[in-house]
Amino acid sequence: MATDSENLIPSPPESAPLILGTAGHIDHGKTSLVRALTGVDCDRLPEEKARGITIDIGFAHLDIPPYRVGVVDVPGHERFVRNMLAGATGFDLAMLVVAADDSIMPQTREHLEILRLLGLEHGLIALTKCDLVDETTREVVELEVRELVNGTFLENAPIIQTSASTGVGIPELRQGLKAAAIQCLSRPRPRDAGWFRMGIDRSFVMQGHGTVVTGTVLAGRLKVGDEIDWLPRGERVRVRGLRRHGESVESVSAGMRAAINLAGVKHEDVSRGQELATPGILQPTRVLATKLRLLPAAKTLRHRQQVRVHLGTLETMASVSLLDSDKLAPGEEGLAQLFLEEPTLAVWGQPLVVRQASAQQTLGGGRVIQATGRKLRRRHVADLEHLEQLATGDRLGRARVVAWFSGFAGLGAADLVREAGWTLEDAEGWTSQGLSDGSLLEVSVGGTRRRLLETARVEELEGMLLEALNRLHDREPLLSHHERQKVEAQLGWLDDPGLAAGVLDRLIKRKVVVGPQGRVGRADFKPRLTASQRRLKEQILEGHRQAGFQPPEKASFVSAAGQNAGSLDELFAVCEAEAALVKVQDGLYLASQHERTMREKVTVELTRRVEAGQPGLTVAEIRDLLGTTRKYAVPLCEYLDRVGITRREGDLRWPAQNSNTESPVARG
Repeated sequence: MATDSENLIPSPPESAPLILGTAGHIDHGKTSLVRALTGVDCDRLPEEKARGITIDIGFAHLDIPPYRVGVVDVPGHERFVRNMLAGATGFDLAMLVVAADDSIMPQTREHLEILRLLGLEHGLIALTKCDLVDETTREVVELEVRELVNGTFLENAPIIQTSASTGVGIPELRQGLKAAAIQCLSRPRPRDAGWFRMGIDRSFVMQGHGTVVTGTVLAGRLKVGDEIDWLPRGERVRVRGLRRHGESVESVSAGMRAAINLAGVKHEDVSRGQELATPGILQPTRVLATKLRLLPAAKTLRHRQQVRVHLGTLETMASVSLLDSDKLAPGEEGLAQLFLEEPTLAVWGQPLVVRQASAQQTLGGGRVIQATGRKLRRRHVADLEHLEQLATGDRLGRARVVAWFSGFAGLGAADLVREAGWTLEDAEGWTSQGLSDGSLLEVSVGGTRRRLLETARVEELEGMLLEALNRLHDREPLLSHHERQKVEAQLGWLDDPGLAAGVLDRLIKRKVVVGPQGRVGRADFKPRLTASQRRLKEQILEGHRQAGFQPPEKASFVSAAGQNAGSLDELFAVCEAEAALVKVQDGLYLASQHERTMREKVTVELTRRVEAGQPGLTVAEIRDLLGTTRKYAVPLCEYLDRVGITRREGDLRWPAQNSNTESPVARG
């Protein structure tokens, strides 16, 4: 995985784990060589025994004191390159195997190209079956191999002549592997990512223990008893036991081969390509972005072409969207998105390999630059510039791009880990610093949920809400407040309506927006009433104050309105928005102080009756209690039912459950 210098640490102790992988053409003696080195026959399947060829990946361990190296033996047949790629995940060292009696063959070249695409930097070359040819042939084959690896990471690697059947060269090969291990460990290695990740490459059932999965630990540390995510299924599972090199251990860490016994997992539900990870970091996706480079010998790749993508231990079909061209010629590179048939897991910098849909040829590969993407516009300058910065920028620049792409969806430490290649510790520090210096803001999106956004994004949403209020104020200039839901609906395109509510709450807290419960308006907005409209408004309010529980109908003000008759509806809405009137039903309003009195009177009387064991109140009794007429008592009772003061059963009203005696005006 690509790393930054900030994420590197000095060379680890001699006990640091390493994984050695084989590579090479079928029948060139990879498995025999591993058996000669380790004593382990990696061909475990009956079909492999019967046919004498390696079909699936096999595993062993090699002791070359002070190192114990995990060994992954891969198949060499062209039909099983997908298995080779699954096994190559996590290689630290590569042993390219070439048979002296066969020399360079198609999968010799293809495997070498795959190792380069995966970013391998260390290894050696083993010339096998040297007992079957003379010295001149061995020298010729060595020259051919040198020409093949020229310009690759194996350019200066030793070529060691061996024979697994006679034992010739095996001690020298051990020493060569030890030297390669020392060279590998002399380089700074990535810091501890702070979270665990392992791709599953095999699973089986262990009698008395249940399902066991194996893989190479790509990051972090795992202990017995830990709970981890089983992805992309999205299930939380517990670690019952751990084994390494056939021995039970309490923990495993990055760079180790591990066998993990999972509690409550059915073997038939496990498949190669799934992953185990610390909860909350990885996110299944069907869209990845990469900077794709084609091999010189590959065929031209065209926009929307179907390919096979190999990522970690997963193989899946995908459609390629070339973002800055219509085709890629051999040897060229370009920005692309991969639309995958299956959900997959990825992180920034993770290598991937692309092969023909027919699986006949490796086309090229690259590194993930956007691990959970959305469909981007082709040839869109801003998107391409930001993707290019993800591909080439430093980690701080990448963090800014991740925040840019996240937009109003927000981001957290896990996003920086997954999308920018940060360690979990550094990512958490960056978000904390952003909250401290004001570059990031936390917005409530309902309940206990919070969303972390760039301050500029929050300010952008605040501006949109204020503009929405401006439009409403312009449309209804007599109203100082509007229904809150109507304002929030102006941002209905957001993925979570709670975000609009949270941003509006911020404006209310700062008193930029004000209003009674359920209604909002700009604090600096004043209704533009004419002198005659203000007088009419005061007549309306005074009429309702004087009328008590027999309020005047809206139509009764028409004659007094004169030329303002067309503004009556708006004036009543203004009175309601200012919490001076409470709407009982269409055309019927109560003065706010009378609405509060009604709630209190009815609640007190109902409470007294319940405590005395008496029946509830009839409409007639509520009518008498309020000193009104049946004409008004019926709609007033229905209003009390609707706002949760009373509960109707037949002809009686009872206290509603969780009755709220506080009026919306008082709550405002």
